[in-house]
Amino acid sequence: MTEPAGPARATPLAARAPGPDLARGFMLLFIALANSHHFLRGATVRGGYPQDGSGLDSAVTWLLSTFVDGRAFPMFGLLFGYGVARIADRQRAAGPRRVRRLLWRRSLVLVAVGLLHAVLLFAGDILTAYGVLLLVGALLVRWRDRWLLVVAVLHLLLLALPGDSALHVAPPEPALLPPDPAAAVVLRAQLSLVVALAGPIGFLGPFVLGLWAGRRRVLEAPSRHRTLLRVTAAAGLGAAILGAQPVALVLAGATPVPGDGTAALYSSLHGVTGVLGGLGYAALFALLADWLPTRARRPVTDAVAATGQRSMTCYLAQSPVWALVFTPFLLDLSGTLTVAGTALLAAATWAATVLLAGWLRRTGRRGPFESLVRRVTYGAPPR
Repeated sequence: MTEPAGPARATPLAARAPGPDLARGFMLLFIALANSHHFLRGATVRGGYPQDGSGLDSAVTWLLSTFVDGRAFPMFGLLFGYGVARIADRQRAAGPRRVRRLLWRRSLVLVAVGLLHAVLLFAGDILTAYGVLLLVGALLVRWRDRWLLVVAVLHLLLLALPGDSALHVAPPEPALLPPDPAAAVVLRAQLSLVVALAGPIGFLGPFVLGLWAGRRRVLEAPSRHRTLLRVTAAAGLGAAILGAQPVALVLAGATPVPGDGTAALYSSLHGVTGVLGGLGYAALFALLADWLPTRARRPVTDAVAATGQRSMTCYLAQSPVWALVFTPFLLDLSGTLTVAGTALLAAATWAATVLLAGWLRRTGRRGPFESLVRRVTYGAPPR
């Protein structure tokens, strides 16, 4: 007689593989860097960067355009799919219908928290997009490997099509700098719906690759997949760095602005190679976590990994800083801070979340938002 499946449970923190958590924790720095510069105003703002800054600002613009913009979010998309695959595998005995319901509950709490986050603090929230993606992704967990890979290839081909230029001149999105609280709610709600519907398209390719990798536990068992990880890290990051140069050099003021057609090609190259860079970063951190001896992981790497374990809480903790510093009816520093100064603020904000996560780890606590997601997903307080 077959025993009924036991209650679904979240993975205890001590049992989690260090590679994905280390990647999430460090890449939250890149998320802070990528989000914060879009608040800046200037005489000319191109691709989210004021063009009237100092030589230091130009150097920081080149660094962010090369290593951060369009590179961090694909990595999170891959890790999101990876986590979904591991959840589905752990709950396999419960049957596909129960797994699907569990994932849908998880998606609904992401949508709810994301919408509140967007309306109250940060219109560029991505949690809602992840939640919408998971509504569909819950059906994809049973797809065969070859179909997942076909979707990933088609997604890359879609990104390769010329589209909106990353080099266009435009002031910050009005929803990021609302003039008053009433306008803030309306503008942020409008933009959050656009992000929620368009975001899943941008994350789909990395997500399905994450499903494929999660089935094989590639990031949790790097010693068994070292060749694949090394090739992915080298090729992915190499392509991302080279593919970013047309856009990065223009934004840094080192090369002239091209015509519209060429600018669109530059942007598509930046986007496609950004996805490859996200895969490369994930592979690099898996190798790094495997290479670092246990003693070397303390205390800094343990704190960064703890940040990755509490990535939702630490991501949300960044937004009050952006709201306080940049909102026109608060400190209104979007026209005062430079690109370099904003990057320093982003790094300091990330460092504060690392300290917070380290304290939560030492006191044996999950992040509050991780606890909320697990309570809704599994229907009971996590162990």
